[in-house]
Amino acid sequence: MTAPNAASIAAVDHAITSRMSARAFTNQAVPRELITEILQVASRAPSGTNTQPWKVYVLTGAKRDELVTKVCAAHDAIAADPEVGKQYQAQYDYYPTQWVSPYIDRRRENGWSLYGLLGIGKGDRAKTHAQHQRNFKFFDAPVGLMFTVDAIMGRGSLVDYGMFLQNIMVAARARGLHTCPQAAWNDFHTIILPMVGAGENERMVCGMSLGWADESDKVNTLHTPRVPVAEFTHWID
Repeated sequence: MTAPNAASIAAVDHAITSRMSARAFTNQAVPRELITEILQVASRAPSGTNTQPWKVYVLTGAKRDELVTKVCAAHDAIAADPEVGKQYQAQYDYYPTQWVSPYIDRRRENGWSLYGLLGIGKGDRAKTHAQHQRNFKFFDAPVGLMFTVDAIMGRGSLVDYGMFLQNIMVAARARGLHTCPQAAWNDFHTIILPMVGAGENERMVCGMSLGWADESDKVNTLHTPRVPVAEFTHWID
């Protein structure tokens, strides 16, 4: 067996640990060849019986901007009249229907940390809406990715998909790029799927922003904590 190379270990570890959900990007273009390279590497993700259930739609330029305009308009309409929100429902439950500790505690900590950093006070609906809408502008990233899965596939395909998505994010970091995986897009699948030309059998998994992080924006100084290994690991000897 070949001995592990310290430099290789460090490079992989850095790509993983430096990954974050960037919420501000520059408008610097990402070459199509680079996106293709990232997706090619990511496609080595494992999947049950090698089903490879992923399908990716890459939005750039005018089409990206068109999608942003349409979804932001729908998001504004919901803010003006919450009843409109009934038209926009995700195709699967990403979050639990009932929150319990410790998950609700971590969720709140995440929200308080982000909004506190941005100076958004509790109950400030206008600023909260504007910040949430940043999702639907891809946080100004020049590349938007939409991921779908065939509706006939089982829950295990979402496990496979998670490994594929992580591969994309790690491969992007290895090349100096940042990402932000986004379930927020899922509510607007009725706008997104027809626009990208998805088939009737396809279901939204999530969206993702891809680009060069704006290092000058304070929002990118937020680094969410992780619980220690001892808290989630059980050794069975």
